[in-house]
Amino acid sequence: MARKKKAAKKAVKKTARRAAGKRPAAKLKKRHQPESLRVRTIQVSYTVNDIERSVAWYRDVLGMVLAERWTDGGRLMGAEMKAGSASIWLGQDDWKKGRDRAKGEGVRIFCRTAQDVDRLADGIKSRGGKLDHDPETQSWGSRDFGITDPDGYRISVATLK
Repeated sequence: MARKKKAAKKAVKKTARRAAGKRPAAKLKKRHQPESLRVRTIQVSYTVNDIERSVAWYRDVLGMVLAERWTDGGRLMGAEMKAGSASIWLGQDDWKKGRDRAKGEGVRIFCRTAQDVDRLADGIKSRGGKLDHDPETQSWGSRDFGITDPDGYRISVATLK
């Protein structure tokens, strides 16, 4: 019991130090020069044929959350779909490059998750999604499945390993 109290006090003190901006100095590695690009998050943006269909697919099949809608004259022109801290932005094609242009060719997004990918895949299939491949363990140890959205953009969802 004393051990739990001591750990709780230590956690409270650590939180208080952080809130006061008094973090213990961390030992940072010296960065290589010239300094390279460092990114904390990345979002992708897809041009889609039918924005309403794509929003429904990412929300209802893949299980993402509709975070924002962008309209013009009451017509949906774009949306931000979120999953945790990741976003996919969807934009309605304006057809200036032709109605028959292919989308999604040569594009695959790799998503890593701490969630059970087998359970995620089962949920997607139960909501009408068709997987490109069922969950499988790769030679490098990660377990993943693949799926393709209505415009041909390919997505892999994998464990964090």
